[in-house]
Amino acid sequence: MPMVSFAKACRYWVTLGFVNFGGPTGQIAMMHRDLVDRRRWITEERFLHALNYCVLLPGPEAQQLAIYIGWLLHGTRGGLVAGLAFVLPSVGILLALSWVYVTAGSVPLVAALFYGLKPAVVAIVLEASIRLGKRALKSTLLVAIATAAFVGNAVLGVPFPVLVLAAGLTGFAVGRVRPDLLGLTVADPSSAEAPAPHASVWRRNVRVIAVGVVLWILPIVALVAWRGWESVFVREALFFSRAAMVTFGGAYAVLGYMRDVAVGHYGWLDAGEMMDGLGLAETTPGPLIMVTQFVGFLGAWHHPEGLPPALAGVLGGLVTTWVTFVPCFIWIFLGAPYIERLRGNRHLTAALSGVTAAVVGVIVNLAAAFALHAFLPAGRLDPFAIAMAVLAFVALERWHWPMPLVIGVAALTGVGSQFAR
Repeated sequence: MPMVSFAKACRYWVTLGFVNFGGPTGQIAMMHRDLVDRRRWITEERFLHALNYCVLLPGPEAQQLAIYIGWLLHGTRGGLVAGLAFVLPSVGILLALSWVYVTAGSVPLVAALFYGLKPAVVAIVLEASIRLGKRALKSTLLVAIATAAFVGNAVLGVPFPVLVLAAGLTGFAVGRVRPDLLGLTVADPSSAEAPAPHASVWRRNVRVIAVGVVLWILPIVALVAWRGWESVFVREALFFSRAAMVTFGGAYAVLGYMRDVAVGHYGWLDAGEMMDGLGLAETTPGPLIMVTQFVGFLGAWHHPEGLPPALAGVLGGLVTTWVTFVPCFIWIFLGAPYIERLRGNRHLTAALSGVTAAVVGVIVNLAAAFALHAFLPAGRLDPFAIAMAVLAFVALERWHWPMPLVIGVAALTGVGSQFAR
């Protein structure tokens, strides 16, 4: 691992927090481009190893990947800064947009900004698909696994966790008998990279669990003491704490569960508002799972319990965000040291090679879905969106523009195009 100053890393994580558009695929693409290709802060092998662990966890894999890499570079403080910087800008932006939504009913300027941004995100994800595919699909079998994941996800609608599990088991089974089919060789253990220095022992594990659980439940206890068990704030905190344990596959995987409970059972918002919230989360920086903050905001806004609606909404949104993201830090700080120690394990490497191939297939599917959404917004081909996507891809691939510059130019072009009509 190269020596990277903590201040330099902090500046990067804060910048990433304001430009990490595009959902998990776009965010993973940005980090891979910046940290592996351009800055060379982390090797390809370590990046993919960390990514494979994060996609197996509940919660937003891109944010957890940032925590993992921050931890690799600078220990616990690095993981905390990376994880917090990844989501804090989106917390503030989405709170403001939620307030605009409930008071004004629409956000035309935001729609204009992201009219240009969506094609750029298509280019970002496409470039990531090509780059990761070239490096991860080292054999015909891995290409077949990626193709099967694409078909399973795009055509058959197989849930993402099922695809990852099947790919991991396939890689493990093949690796035991024919590792060459996965492009693997039995390496000399002495040639492997040294594990990260942040060794995990049982005392550390107890401390991580204790501190993490206390931080997780402390706001819930305070809300129960203040408002009682039947309060909308307590119900939101408990519900989204449960959701944080089962959100395998990201925001889309948990949308049905959220809709059934938040819309059908509690009546915090209606189905149309739920989809509007997803749209806002898709077009702002940060993980797509930030849609939970929108749900928490509207649930408390509609049921303020004697508080000013704006104050209730902010409180509901912040509590929801807290119980959604605190577990992410627990999963990484608890498991990452063990995952690093197992990095030279041949059987684990084989299993994770299968997982990586499946992830590439799913990224390709999401790139295609994003392209359809951007290029055919109302069932009609949009030449502007196609031209923007092509120019953004060329800017990234050939001209090597920085990601923030591509995003900024695309967003401003979208505003100009929309308001010129």
